[in-house]
Amino acid sequence: MSSTDQLSALVPSRVDWVDYAKGICIILVVMMHTVNSVEHVVGAEGWMHPVVDFARPFRIPDFFLVAGLFLNRSIHGSLVDYLDRKVVHFIYFYVLWLTLQFPVVEFDVMVSEPGYFLKLWAFSFIEPTNSLWFVHMLAIFYVVTRLLRKVPIWIVLIGAFVLQSLYQLVVIDTGWGVIDRFANRYVYFFMGYAFAPQIFRFAERAAKAPVIGGIGLLIWAGLNAWTVSFGLHEEVLFSFILGLAGATAVCIVSALLTRFRAADFLRYCGRYSIVIYLTYAFPLVGMERLVWPNTGAPLGDVGLACAVTLALAVGLPLAFHALIRGTPLKLLYERPDWASLTGSQRGQRRAALSAK
Repeated sequence: MSSTDQLSALVPSRVDWVDYAKGICIILVVMMHTVNSVEHVVGAEGWMHPVVDFARPFRIPDFFLVAGLFLNRSIHGSLVDYLDRKVVHFIYFYVLWLTLQFPVVEFDVMVSEPGYFLKLWAFSFIEPTNSLWFVHMLAIFYVVTRLLRKVPIWIVLIGAFVLQSLYQLVVIDTGWGVIDRFANRYVYFFMGYAFAPQIFRFAERAAKAPVIGGIGLLIWAGLNAWTVSFGLHEEVLFSFILGLAGATAVCIVSALLTRFRAADFLRYCGRYSIVIYLTYAFPLVGMERLVWPNTGAPLGDVGLACAVTLALAVGLPLAFHALIRGTPLKLLYERPDWASLTGSQRGQRRAALSAK
């Protein structure tokens, strides 16, 4: 049985603990942008700042690791289908949402220098400068992994680890974010792909051992906080270890939440993480530019201002998505057939699913 068949037999198409993990990650990512933006506007730090610092070592590593988990299902299949689902899919959302976000994020430039604004927009396809860089990077990761699929796993893994180490040592510091981020993050994405069966088995066992898992999480939390306080998460080797340890911790938390059917909102956020990721900038910019500069932090509490902004940045995209679902605007989050390399096949699959 091939690795693809093994993973398909082991894992259903939708896995609750993965949705929980994605939910935790997307909230941590939005929290980082929210806290940094609000604190910059208000000019002070709040009680959410330590949470952002605590998550720094594992927030993005876990996101990429989870993104690679299901890659075995398609990496050895049809090239056209692979490019459609793993490259064109992300290009579509990147182009669409870059075009929607850019006038909001760069409003002053658009008004004062429209020509320069268009140059910045075009340059963003080469060098993403806003939060959409993750979508841009995923398409690159999928292409590279497809090209390397026949190379022994241990060779690619060692190469990816060396790249990250060179980045941490500032040997790789090109100034081009695409190359620098690739060097720093690819190792986690590749591990998610290469060790997906082991990760799924680990999560299954973690759900059955809540006491051991809870003790492990407490130990990890203490060590993670201690290392962050000394800035070790930015040092070579420590960066990799802490990123991997944090990703493991998120998997354990997610597995335990699945067992006890707790925090279903996190699972919902994870299932629609792309909705939050693509849209959160709009409520965030609104609060950052229109509300807090004029009102100040509510009750003088900067942390409360951050929490309110975070709730809106997560909740409003989900509410908007629920509102437009089933309308022509669904193309904001659901790629239409005309933007697909296999449009007719996608339509047939949807029709077959709806008939069941």
